[in-house]
Amino acid sequence: MGRKLRMGMVGGGRDAFIGAVHRMAAIMDGEIELVCGALSSNPDKARLSGEDLYLDPSRVYTSYEEMIAGEKALPAEKRMDFVSIVTPNHLHFGPAKMAMENGFHVVLDKPATFTLAEAKELKKLIDQTGALFCLTHTYTGYPMVKEARQILASGKLGKIRKVYVEYPQGWLTNFREGSNYKQAAWRTDPKRSGISGCMGDIGTHAFNMAEYVSGLSVTAICADMNIVVPGRLLDDDGAVLLKFNDGVSGFLFATQIAAGEENNVKVRVYGEKGGLEWKQEDANSLLVKWLDEPTQILRAGNPYLSSYARAGTRTPAGHPEGYLEAFANIYRNFAFTLRARLEGKTPTPEWLDFPGIDAGIRGMAFIENVVKSAASDMKWMPFEE
Repeated sequence: MGRKLRMGMVGGGRDAFIGAVHRMAAIMDGEIELVCGALSSNPDKARLSGEDLYLDPSRVYTSYEEMIAGEKALPAEKRMDFVSIVTPNHLHFGPAKMAMENGFHVVLDKPATFTLAEAKELKKLIDQTGALFCLTHTYTGYPMVKEARQILASGKLGKIRKVYVEYPQGWLTNFREGSNYKQAAWRTDPKRSGISGCMGDIGTHAFNMAEYVSGLSVTAICADMNIVVPGRLLDDDGAVLLKFNDGVSGFLFATQIAAGEENNVKVRVYGEKGGLEWKQEDANSLLVKWLDEPTQILRAGNPYLSSYARAGTRTPAGHPEGYLEAFANIYRNFAFTLRARLEGKTPTPEWLDFPGIDAGIRGMAFIENVVKSAASDMKWMPFEE
């Protein structure tokens, strides 16, 4: 191809947190450039956001419909290759659908859609159009999370017995949506976030980590959800007992009212011969705990790691890589896979290691199943898609 992949963006204008993160992640490896955007539905804000990013004024749009139509009308050598959608949840499906129907590939912020039905419809569209689709479940981009998955898949720890995953935050300990706080306002609003707050926002990350690292699938759940802060409309705290295939049990908790916590994501998996533990606060380390031997501390950047972990590491051992680099790994794998497709080549297994629509459907099913379970008197409910 001899060029960078061209990205358009829906959402992510001035004052938008996640849009800036997506842009930094996308450009980190020099594979992608931002060429256009529908950065806000407010014309003035869209224009100013485009100026902030030095975009061609003719390619700064005020709606995703205008952007997709405008880009499709451009010559093939100029138009965007894919669109990154970084809007609140209720605005995920529409632009993703239109983009794929018009020949554009899609990167979508999680959770995939507003409802499970929409996620299933996206899968049909992906099958029909052949579009490449990526869902940004960031934490699976960490090298040592990938290493954990490879160790468990190798059988070195024996048959898996227990899976624990947690995601505590404290930023919603107070009623912040009552102030002029954009992030709190939309994430706690059922009309924009969906039927769940905490479980939809960060519980889906924990769920994705549990299934990705273990390689197992949840088959049944027993859930509890809470609204701790008075006046809040959606859950800000919850816990879920899990049953996986192959007779494995587990536990997931996610909360946004754990005062003092930031983003303390943690996963632990135990097998017959030992266990492993990874936490975001020490992301370069993976603990492997053996039954009859001393605990090992595996470190990112070392040659003894799997090809999946090495492919996701940019710096020598001892140089910390964190959230932005993990996010960039999702974009890089997507970009390498898309470039291979456009050049008629076969992507490597390492490049294909990014979340897709199946992870999106599982995440939306998790939200709907947890809400259903929490409202039920049944102890266990089957996990249904």
